[in-house]
Amino acid sequence: MLWNSTSVAPVLVCLLGSFRVVKFGQAVSLKPGGKAESLLANLALRSQVGLSREQILSLLWPSSDPALASQSLNTLVYSLHRALGDALSGRPPVLHLDGQYRLNAEDGVGVDVTAFDAAVEDGDRASRAGDEAAALASYRGAADLYLGDLVLASDVHQVVERERLRARYLHTCAQLADGRFSRGDYAGALQSALDLLTHDPCREDAHRLVMRCYNRLGQRSQALRQFRLCRDVLATEFEAVPEDATEELYELLRTEPARV
Repeated sequence: MLWNSTSVAPVLVCLLGSFRVVKFGQAVSLKPGGKAESLLANLALRSQVGLSREQILSLLWPSSDPALASQSLNTLVYSLHRALGDALSGRPPVLHLDGQYRLNAEDGVGVDVTAFDAAVEDGDRASRAGDEAAALASYRGAADLYLGDLVLASDVHQVVERERLRARYLHTCAQLADGRFSRGDYAGALQSALDLLTHDPCREDAHRLVMRCYNRLGQRSQALRQFRLCRDVLATEFEAVPEDATEELYELLRTEPARV
């Protein structure tokens, strides 16, 4: 199973971690770095607004004769229809409406970035409403979709979008870690906090939660080692020392672990 329940589109264009196109749960073979990949990736990143013909021609065939490039675009769109249309009841995966090309979301083309954003928003909404079980379920779905940072980073817009998604993933990991800890799932909370630290090793709140989780799991020595790791990372990255709250937690773990 490639995708969880938050991803039910018959055709899914994936930009998180690596570029992939999934049809009926199976990867579709496209030429790596080819025109089809570039077109789908850029349309997926701008799934709400689409791209004009001129933008696409400039992106894919910047030095070609406009008439030949336009013909090549028509051929490319048709080839994608042949490859993916059977999953959409014969409808085209790429639409050309009102001068804009866009993915056919109405007939079943999904984007993992869109599904990720929706899952995080569902989690935040449930959390504000006090429904922690629903919030955790949505955050888990979002975390499952985030297989890595956005693969596109060739212009400022894409870099900004990559960092926005990355920050949202860190928020998701933090919410999962805190929610699991509060429900007594210390192993799950530990994993979420470690996932957060994998992407941002300087997050002291995550280090503190890892220390608490190890202690609750009966691994006090590992909790103390985590403090030393936090201290070393901060010294290496910023020539800084841990916050008072981190130092105080370490002392409590060292002298009175039963209180943590």
